Formats: sequence, C-alpha cells, structure tokens
Amino acid sequence: MQKLGIIGGTGPESTVDYYQDIIQGYQEAVGSKEELPEFLIYSINMYRIFELLEAGETEKLADYLAEAVNSLHKAGAEFAVLAANTPHIVFDSVQEKTAIPLVSIVEAARDRAQELGLKKVALLGTKFTMENDFFKKPFRDAGIEITVPSEPQQQYIHEKTLSELEKGVVKSETKSEFIRIAQELIDSEGAEGIILGCTEFPMILKPDDLPVPLLNTTEIHVKKIIEAMIAAPPGK
Repeated sequence: MQKLGIIGGTGPESTVDYYQDIIQGYQEAVGSKEELPEFLIYSINMYRIFELLEAGETEKLADYLAEAVNSLHKAGAEFAVLAANTPHIVFDSVQEKTAIPLVSIVEAARDRAQELGLKKVALLGTKFTMENDFFKKPFRDAGIEITVPSEPQQQYIHEKTLSELEKGVVKSETKSEFIRIAQELIDSEGAEGIILGCTEFPMILKPDDLPVPLLNTTEIHVKKIIEAMIAAPPGK
C-alpha cells in the first residue's frame, strides 16, 4: 500500500468526507473491514487560498500548497492530493515544486465524463473554478465541451458557497436556486451532465435533483485515490 498525504481544510466539511470515504472505499476494495489505510492529513487555511486568489498571487498560492505537500512527504507520504477543486488552479506549479506525485481531481472528473460518454457538461464551482481555464482545458482536450453559468449566477454560487456551504450550512432556498441554474444549463445549453466542481456541492445537490448525471468530484477523486493507494509503485 502506498501512503497517501491529503491537503485538507479546503474546506473542512469535505475533508471529513474524504477521510470517511477513503476508509470505507479502501475496505471495500480490499474486501476486509479489518484493514485500515494509513494516510496523513495536513489541514491548511481555506481562507488564505481565497485571499491569494483574489489578489492574483498564484505563485504564492503554489508555494503555500507545495510547502504543505512537502511536509507530508517528509512525514512519509508517497503521493498526495489537494482535497478541493479550486486549489487545482495551480496544480501543475505545485507538482513542479514537490517530489511526490499528485492525483488530480480535474483529470479524475474528465476520465469519468469520458466513461459516461458525455460530450457537453456544465461546470459549477467557486468563481475561480468557473471563470478560469484549468478545469475546462483538460475536458476540451478530450473533446468534451464545458459550459458555465452566467456571470451573475457564478457570483451567486460563489457567495453561497463561501457564506453557507463551506460552513456546513444548507438552505432550502439556496438548493432551489442551484437546481434552477443547473436546469437552465441543461435546457438552454444542452448540458448532458453537471460537474459538482466544489467538494461541498454534494451537500446541496443530489442525484435525484436533476435529470442528467451529476459528477461528484469528491466521490470520483476518492476512487482514484484508493486505486493509487492499492497500486504498487514502480520497482516495488
């Protein structure tokens, strides 16, 4: 088993999901409730990430994340993950600054969309995820078109994510508006699936809420993580 290192706290609610889902998924994969995976969690400050992104300080953000990954490496981690979508805006830069491989949530989501045969999907996330290219490009390169909500809708989603979901709060009126926005992307843009591009979104959007597949990036990422934990590294 390869030892995993998780950069968590981005936000805290989804870090708990990663912890629980990795344990459950690992036990299911190895077929034993008597087995427990060994992994490390470095919980960082989510609001520091948003501050750096708002200021356009992407290099400082990469340094901040890389320092955390390297700390996990020193503690024994053989590979690592960023347990959120938004920090993947500097994924390539972080990978360059670290000595262990990172498993990308974006690449995992793209692979899942390909498995489902989707040609056009809608992306919901923080404004950084929706307005930047880091999530869209891997999908485009795979022949999958990505559409996003309008700018006012993006701002609404972002504000509700930070003020409610990141704090573990789910309001019925917010859920209704998220569903309305997603349905509009299905009806007007022809989206064949909805990417839950924030690891808190499974709290508010459920598979039965919409008539197309929801790509739960937390769930998809965890599956890739477990595969990497179980796989023997080259030379071993």
